[in-house]
Amino acid sequence: MLYRLRQRSKDEGGFTLIELLVVILIIGILAAIAIPSFLNQKSKANDAAAKEQVRTGQTTMETYSTENSGSYVGAEIKKLQEIEPTLKDTTTATFTVKGTPSATGYEIESTAAGSGDKFIIKVTNGEVARTCAPTKTGGCPTGDW
Repeated sequence: MLYRLRQRSKDEGGFTLIELLVVILIIGILAAIAIPSFLNQKSKANDAAAKEQVRTGQTTMETYSTENSGSYVGAEIKKLQEIEPTLKDTTTATFTVKGTPSATGYEIESTAAGSGDKFIIKVTNGEVARTCAPTKTGGCPTGDW
């Protein structure tokens, strides 16, 4: 009878408790590595959308300048939105014109919706400066882009 029990236990296939614990441990380690990188993706996407929006704003400002004899004077946000309607979209970023544009320069900004990071393009006498004001680590940790 004892022989039959031993034989039956040898014939049964399956995983031991140690094997199951090792597999669960490996899955836990992989989840601990992967989950934080996935959680950060939405703020990175919003930062990328804000960068794209401010660059679109720069192109729109240059279009406005071309239509107004090379001057940026009077480039209000409503006039820019008439030229480029996508600047009205505030789902991922908000576009603004900072200050009053002069004949030779302007400053525009786009703020990312989730992170609040601000991406700024400042043009003065043909010189372009791209900076950002990060609120957290994300799309622009160095201050330039």
